[in-house]
Amino acid sequence: MKIRYVLPVMLAFSSFANAVELHHVTVRTGTDGLDMVPLTISNAGGEGLSCNADFAHWYSAGIATVEPGRSARVELWFDAKTGTFTILNDKRENLPVERLWCGLSGRAYATRVQITLDRADAAKGERAVSCTMAQDSLVCR
Repeated sequence: MKIRYVLPVMLAFSSFANAVELHHVTVRTGTDGLDMVPLTISNAGGEGLSCNADFAHWYSAGIATVEPGRSARVELWFDAKTGTFTILNDKRENLPVERLWCGLSGRAYATRVQITLDRADAAKGERAVSCTMAQDSLVCR
C-alpha cells in the first residue's frame, strides 16, 4: 500500500480527528442595553488613513478611510455590564472590539498605531482622536 493512502487513513483515526468541539454561539443583536459612544477620527497629516477593528484574533475589518484634513465618525456601542465596546455589522449583530488601529493608506499594517478605548470614553459619551505624523511614525491622540 502506498504512503499517500496510508497517511490520510491514519490521521483520520488518530486523536487529532476529535480535537475540535463545536459549540452553538448566541450572537447579540441590536443596541438594547448599550450606550452609543461615537468615535471621531481626524486626519491632521498629509497622507490618507486606513482604520481597522480587530474583532477576534482571526477577523478584522476596515472601519474608516480618512483623507488628509478630513474626519470620519464610527458608531461604537458600549456595554457597561461587561465593559465591552462593539460595532454593529449589516445584520445589526454585535461585533466585540478587541483592538482599533489606524495606519497610513497602502501600508496601514506596517505603520499602524492603536487607538485605545476605556470606560472614561463611555462616560463622556464620545471619543475623538487626531492622527498625524511625528518623527517618522503615525501618532493618534
